[in-house]
Amino acid sequence: MLRFISAFIAAAALIAAPGNPPRRAPGFSIPDSKMIQHDLQDYRGKFVILDIMQTHCPHCAQFTDVLEKAAAKYGTRVAILSIVVPPDTQATVQEYITAHKITFPILFDCGQAAASYLRITPQNPTIQVPHVFVINREGTIVADHGYGAGTEKLFEAPEFFAEIDKLIATSK
Repeated sequence: MLRFISAFIAAAALIAAPGNPPRRAPGFSIPDSKMIQHDLQDYRGKFVILDIMQTHCPHCAQFTDVLEKAAAKYGTRVAILSIVVPPDTQATVQEYITAHKITFPILFDCGQAAASYLRITPQNPTIQVPHVFVINREGTIVADHGYGAGTEKLFEAPEFFAEIDKLIATSK
């Protein structure tokens, strides 16, 4: 009985905890714009910045520029992946890559990977973009931010870089 009560209290504390607690990053293997498969497992041992976006979203375009600067700043220490969801197509993504001079992969998702990261359910059916997840070297989501009121600064270079710097420093 004591174990049951302890388990119940621990579960209640987790449910009541503010924010998004760390959780294992859902696995995926999806193609990029060049039809090369990207499996999350291939990135173990690196920090992964996973961005869920759409090419017609103005905030996504601004954040893409920040991600490109992050790719230059962090080099091989951090892997950057963007996932696009419908209605984006090969054509819209190729135009976007060219316009923003993107060097990191943009992956095509039919919605399943995005849904598993964003925890899409019938009760919560929306995809808010941009949405960024930072995954640590062990494959755990350590940061989860959707763009919205109060989070805009996190999608700008100084704030975003400060968060990445802190995560890298604390993982050594």
